Amino acid sequence: MIYLDYSANTPADEAVLQCFCDIERRFVGNPNSLHPVGGEAKEKLAHITASIAALLHITENEIIYTSGASEANNTAIKGIAHVSRHIGKHIISTPLEHASVSGCLTLLQEQGYEIDLLRIGRNGKIDLENLHDLLRKDTILVSVCAVDSELGTIQPIHEIIEILSDFPNCRLHVDATQAIGKIDFSFYGIDTASFAPHKFYGLNGSGILFRRKDCIITPLIHGGTSTTIYRSGTPTLALDASAETALRLALKNMDKRNTVIRKHNETLRAALLKYPKVRINSPEDAVPHILNLSVEGVKGTAFQNSLSEKGVCVSVKSACSTDGTPSRAVFAVSHDRKNALSSWRISLSHLTTDEEIGQFMNIFEYCYRKLTK
Repeated sequence: MIYLDYSANTPADEAVLQCFCDIERRFVGNPNSLHPVGGEAKEKLAHITASIAALLHITENEIIYTSGASEANNTAIKGIAHVSRHIGKHIISTPLEHASVSGCLTLLQEQGYEIDLLRIGRNGKIDLENLHDLLRKDTILVSVCAVDSELGTIQPIHEIIEILSDFPNCRLHVDATQAIGKIDFSFYGIDTASFAPHKFYGLNGSGILFRRKDCIITPLIHGGTSTTIYRSGTPTLALDASAETALRLALKNMDKRNTVIRKHNETLRAALLKYPKVRINSPEDAVPHILNLSVEGVKGTAFQNSLSEKGVCVSVKSACSTDGTPSRAVFAVSHDRKNALSSWRISLSHLTTDEEIGQFMNIFEYCYRKLTK
C-alpha cells in the first residue's frame, strides 16, 4: 500500500500516542471538578495550554479547544456572524474553502446573510483588488484559508490584514488547517483561526480555535463555561496534551520534514510533466506537501479508483467534499470544468520514501496508458 493522502490524515506520531496513554492513566479527574483530583487535572491543562500558547506566540486565553477544525470553523464563522448582525450581514470568502467553511456560508445565506466570493487568479491566489472593491461598511467577516487543501496555494494573509485595517467592524477568519505545523504562520492581525493536530501527526477528535482576546463571538455549544465561555464541555485533557506534543514536534522538525517533502514534490512534478495529457494544477509556489494534477479526458474519480486497485491512496478534492462534482478550487484557477472534473490530489509526507515515489510512478504509468488509450 502506498499512502499519498497525508493532507486528509496523518498517522499519529509514537510520542503523541504515548503522551495520550500516559495522561489518560495519570489524570482521572475532570478539570472542572472542585476537588484535589480535579485540581491536578486543571493544573496540568493550564500547563498544556501555556505551552501551546508559547509555541504559537499567542496568549492562553486566546485558545479554545474543539473536536476538530470543522467545529472550530463553525464556531468562528457562525459566532462572528451572530454577534455582528446588528452591524451588517455581508460576508466575503473564496471558492477555495473547506466544506466546513462553505457549508457555514450556505447556512448563513439561507438566514439572510449576503455572501460574496472573491475572484481567484491563475496562480491560485485571491484577487486583492477584488477584495478591496467588495468590502463595504456592512461587511462583518472575511473568511480565507491560509493554504488551500486541494491546490496548496498560500494566500497573502498579511496583505489581506492591511486592506482590512480600514474596516474596523470587519473580522478576519483564517482556516489554517493546512498551514500550522507545515509552514511559518503568524496570528498577528487575525481575529480567529482554526487548525487540527491530525494534519501534523496528532490525534483525530481534537482541534484548536484561536480567538483574539478582544474578539467576541457567540458560542456554538452552550451549557457551561468549562475552560472558556466560548465552548462548553468536559475538557479532553489527554487529547489536549497530545495536541501540544504533536505541535511541538511539528514546529521543531518543520524545516527538516519540508526538505524531504520538497524533494519528493520536485521529483513528481518532473516525472508527471513528461506525460502529454497531464496538467499540474498546483502553482509553483504552493506548499510542497500538496500536488494537484489532471489527466485530460479522465475523470479524477476514475483515475483514483484505478490507482486504488493497485494499492495507491490519493484523493479527489478534499476528504470532506461532495463526491461527483468538479473541484471548485481547480475550476476557480483553470476556468475549465472538464479539467476540474479530471483533477485529483497527491499529498506528501516526510514519511514518504523514494521507493514509494518510484513505485507510484510505475503504477501511474500503467493507469495512464490504460485510461487514456
